[in-house]
Amino acid sequence: MLRRALDSAAERMRAPPGDGDWMAGQALGLGGMRRFHLFRPRGLRRGEKLPLLVMLHGCGQDDRGFALSTRMNRIAARERFMVLYPLQERSANAQGCWNWFGTRSRRAPGEMSCLMAAIDQVCLFHPVDPARIALAGLSAGASMAALLATRHPARFRAVVMHSGVAPGCADAASDALAAMRGQRSPAAPEPGPPWPPLLVIHGSRDRVVWPECGRAAAQLWAEQAGARAGSATRVQRGSRLPMTMTRYRKGRRTVSMLCEIEGLGHAWSGGDAREPHGDASGPDASRMVWAFVRRQFEAD
Repeated sequence: MLRRALDSAAERMRAPPGDGDWMAGQALGLGGMRRFHLFRPRGLRRGEKLPLLVMLHGCGQDDRGFALSTRMNRIAARERFMVLYPLQERSANAQGCWNWFGTRSRRAPGEMSCLMAAIDQVCLFHPVDPARIALAGLSAGASMAALLATRHPARFRAVVMHSGVAPGCADAASDALAAMRGQRSPAAPEPGPPWPPLLVIHGSRDRVVWPECGRAAAQLWAEQAGARAGSATRVQRGSRLPMTMTRYRKGRRTVSMLCEIEGLGHAWSGGDAREPHGDASGPDASRMVWAFVRRQFEAD
């Protein structure tokens, strides 16, 4: 039994595929200590500043498993950006979920403080371009990413929600299940600074976080910016599951984009099916994430 435990611990420390460094760290915020891993591509040049993508895992996952499922490190090594994978502690949530719904209990603000502390620490000790930071997450991680983007909009250039719940749909654990079933609408956004552009990816057969939640998130972003929906476009690439894309624009600027994938359940689209919540039959969500984020980095 001890040997199995040691083997399991050694496996978790092993770096996921990707030509770069898999670096462990920890940060302290109002919600306590949170561990994280940072993927940093090899061959950094003198004076080079790289973008940073913060990836928040879903329930039942950890940082390494999320990296394995999404294969984001391989894209980061090729496209030259860093990836930060914060880890939710089981002592904070028994299922390893980010407490996105805990705004009334102050658990969500505490965890957001931990995440911002991890981001600030990485920016301080690594060559990160602070003007090119984006968020992405799956399920509870997507909900926390969206909440973080609305609370700190000036810090992030883009946010991606994969199978998550819009901010303002729940403020306590008792509301979370109804919110995940699309039975609670987000509160109307208050006037304030514009939120970073949003990409929503959601499966039509998701019965953990229902598809209505993805639509509500895209619409919430549109309402906050005064944007309107354009016509929907259906796309299919090879034998992958088809998807329907809807853009919400204000003038020529994309405020939010909704990608609804036909037949996909509660899983990272195009992810490694050997890992929890990965479905290889869908279009590659990791490529979609980086393509969307990169456009925001390159925008004026």
